[in-house]
Amino acid sequence: MPSLPLIIDTDTGSDDAVALLLAAASGLGDVRAVTTVAGNVPVATGTRNALISLQIAGCVDVPVHPGCERPMTRAPSTAQQVHGHDGMGDVGLPEPLRAAEPQHAVDVLLSYPRWHPGELTLVTLGPLTNIAAALLRDRDLLTRYRHVYCMAGAADMRGNISATAEFNVWADPEAARVVLQAATPDKVTWIGWDVSRTDAVMTPADQLRLGRLGTPMATFAHRINRTVNDWARDVTGLPGYDLPDPVTMAVALRPELAIEREQVHVDIALGEETRGQLIIDRRRSAPVPNLTLVRRVSSTGFKQLLFDTCARTPGQASAPDPHPEGHR
Repeated sequence: MPSLPLIIDTDTGSDDAVALLLAAASGLGDVRAVTTVAGNVPVATGTRNALISLQIAGCVDVPVHPGCERPMTRAPSTAQQVHGHDGMGDVGLPEPLRAAEPQHAVDVLLSYPRWHPGELTLVTLGPLTNIAAALLRDRDLLTRYRHVYCMAGAADMRGNISATAEFNVWADPEAARVVLQAATPDKVTWIGWDVSRTDAVMTPADQLRLGRLGTPMATFAHRINRTVNDWARDVTGLPGYDLPDPVTMAVALRPELAIEREQVHVDIALGEETRGQLIIDRRRSAPVPNLTLVRRVSSTGFKQLLFDTCARTPGQASAPDPHPEGHR
């Protein structure tokens, strides 16, 4: 089966990094370019983390393009309390071998599907600022991609940054609304934190299994999520850390992993009390659906893909030491 041509937009924190491993090293994806956006960490930090993650996956030649440094209208917010100051668990990773590209992320998001119409799948793992900025220049942009998968929202209204909102949508709700206004359910699928919280939790047993694989990718994935594990224990109360971006990437790579979907009309709350909450209209009189929401994913299938990918050892010669001096 041919690999899926991918463009990935990311605010590379620790779970984004694992998603990049799945895309670049599972054998299912062909990553053409990565674009970065402010979100979990400032855009410069997220760009560095994307370069490191691709290097660990043995894909040092994939270009990484920095994008928007702040939301469309709001002050920037990060999730460094979750992912660590560096976004990667503060484990002291060395600098990447490759530098970022000069071309802006928004230009990349616009140009690639014009060169390859209907061929590329876009996967977004962070706030939707870059995508919204591109849509303001090309209102038909989403139709030029084969499909667009977004890690966005919480369809059950149980949030991780507020009582009802998921971080990516909360960080730039205006951008999320721009994307929804251009979306159609045949082209755009969102996988929310409700799926991750239910079907993508790495229990202590899962973490032990991942750590025991002993490969550079497995060691990397295990160590960079240590602060997320602490946050999950103290804030969300999950029995381990969850992996929202990797489960989104898994659905893009293997759509059959999604075992429950619905097509609905979705809008975004912009007011401060409910900022970033999904407004899902399931009435018979609702507007025409604009989105496909994935509601459940095969947890067994997702984790098997994760373990199988991390058990591989691509590009070991070019990968930075996952145990840098002083952090063993």
